[in-house]
Formats: sequence, structure tokens, C-alpha cells
Amino acid sequence: MKLAPFVYKEMLHVLRDKRMLFVALAIPIVQMLLFGFAISTEVNNINVAVAYDRYDEDVRQAIERMSSNPYVTLKGQIDNTQVYPTLQRGAADAAVVFRDGSDVQIVADASNPNIAQSSTGYLQAMILGDSGGTAGNIDTHFLYNPQLKSSYNFAPGIMGMLFMLVCALMTAVSVVREKETGTMELLLVSPVRPIQIIISKMVPFFVLSCVDLALMLGIARWLLDVPMSAGVLPVILFSLLYILLSLGLGLLVSTISTSQIMAMLICGMVMIMPVVMLSGLIFPVDNLPVVLKQISFIVPARWYIDAMRKLMVEGLDIGMVLDDLLILAVMTVILLAVAIRNFKIRLS
Repeated sequence: MKLAPFVYKEMLHVLRDKRMLFVALAIPIVQMLLFGFAISTEVNNINVAVAYDRYDEDVRQAIERMSSNPYVTLKGQIDNTQVYPTLQRGAADAAVVFRDGSDVQIVADASNPNIAQSSTGYLQAMILGDSGGTAGNIDTHFLYNPQLKSSYNFAPGIMGMLFMLVCALMTAVSVVREKETGTMELLLVSPVRPIQIIISKMVPFFVLSCVDLALMLGIARWLLDVPMSAGVLPVILFSLLYILLSLGLGLLVSTISTSQIMAMLICGMVMIMPVVMLSGLIFPVDNLPVVLKQISFIVPARWYIDAMRKLMVEGLDIGMVLDDLLILAVMTVILLAVAIRNFKIRLS
């Protein structure tokens, strides 16, 4: 029996299956591009403010070396009393203070410890110069995370990823499973209105996500020792809004998916991967190319993770995260409105 006809038949099946071709060709390409451009442990843009009690030739040369470095952006000279307020506002990633005598102090935002360590290392090298400089003691102070614990950085990010996984993926798969098993048709002939079906689908996963939220906050606080510097209430309110947004995404995916496998693929490609790559969970958003950085603006997890770090680690008040809150609120309203509209159309 000849093998060639069977190989030819299977090739035709593969070429006719658009979803299989997408998985086999598009996903590897997208992953290579994302990992190739987004994965970078280098610090590409350090925003530095400078303060000094003295201004001599050594200080001038050190400032000149920093300003001429393509990876450093000088944010100007500030008063010594404004070092901490400047970092707390997010106006700079680090501040270099030239003290009287020859001592230098570097104060860095360590909410992301990896970036803080790299930044201070680069700044020390630039201050000393090629010849070793004449700086005396260089004292380094890490703001928010003096012990450089990685849990301070990853706990908010993992929360953003898990909520997206539980809410969006589970909601989408649950609704599509109803379609595949035929129970959705039974609901349609019942006196239940479409909006009631939607709410009944969302409530269980909302409750489950609230339980997950309580567990994750407990683990973050008591096992990982992540401080709730701004209090628990703002963190909970932000998380509940993000949960609603994730539920809306899951409902929207269910309206365009014809099978559970398709729903999982869409959630994995369109949601989970951007959360990991484009939200600042692992790699700084500033390290991304311009195109990917623009795409990251529409990734909800970017704003949630940014707000969680400010509230949990930096201890900023709610007024400092109003931009994140507004963006997430607008995204939530739009996604829920579109998802509910599409769901009603599919049911009609």
C-alpha cells in the first residue's frame, strides 16, 4: 500500500483547518516576536533627578556623564528636601545627591528590585567615571523595598494574571460548554431573560474570584510579607473592578468562540500572554519597542498591576492612582456593554 496518498490526504486536512494552521504558524511567530522584543533585563531608560550641597568639577563631570548616557534621562536639579516626594510622585526612578565633602547618596525606587539594583549599579559607575573618580562613600538607599524582596514586585503581578485566568478563561469556557452540550437552547426556551442568563453565568465566578482575592491577599501579607501600605480597602476595591472587567472579557470571548478549545486559545493568546509580556509583570514596559508599548496601553493588567504596586508597596493614597482607576472603569463599562450586546445577539 502506497503511503503518499494518505500523506497527501492529511496535508489537505491540515491546510483546510484554519485554526490548526493558526496554532501551528501564527502562535510561534507571535511568541518569538514578543519574547525577542519584550524580554530584556537591561535598564533602557533611567529617569534621574539630581540634588547637591556642593557643585565642583567632580560633580559637574558626573552630571555630564549621566546626561550623555543614552540610557539616562536627567529630570533636572531638585532641592534636597524634594528627593523623596519626587520619587513618590513617580517623577523619577532615582535621585543622586552630592553631599558636602565627597560623599554621594543614591536613592532609588525599589518597588521593582531588579530595576533598582541595575539602575544603582549603572549610576555608581557613571559617578565614578572611567578613572574611578574622586567620590568618597557612595551610599545607596532603596525606597519602599530596602531588602529588595522580589515578592514586592511579583505579588501584584501574579494577582493580575490569576484574576484574568480564573475570571476570563473560566467564564468563556463555561458559556461555550453550554452551547456545545445544548443546554443553552433549553435556557432560551425558558421564561428567563438574556440578562438574567448573563448574570447567572457571571455571579459564581465573581464569588469564586472574591474568595481567591481573600486568599491571595492573605498569602501576600502573611506569608510573603508584602505590605498593604495604603490599607486593604483600596486594594479590594481596585481588585473588584478588575474582576468585573475580566468577567466581561470572558463573556466577550464566549460570544466569538465556537468551541472550548477555541475559547482557551483566544484567552491564552489575547489575554494571558499580553498580561505576562506587556503589563510590566516581568519586564519593564519602558523596555518595550514603541509599537508594543503603544499596544500595552490597552492591556487592562498593565493599569491594575501599576495601581497595586502603588497601593501595596509604595503606600500612595487613592488620589495617586486615579488615572489607573479611571482607565480600568472605562474599560470595564465598554467591555461589559459590548459583551452583553453580543451575547443577546447570539441568543436571539
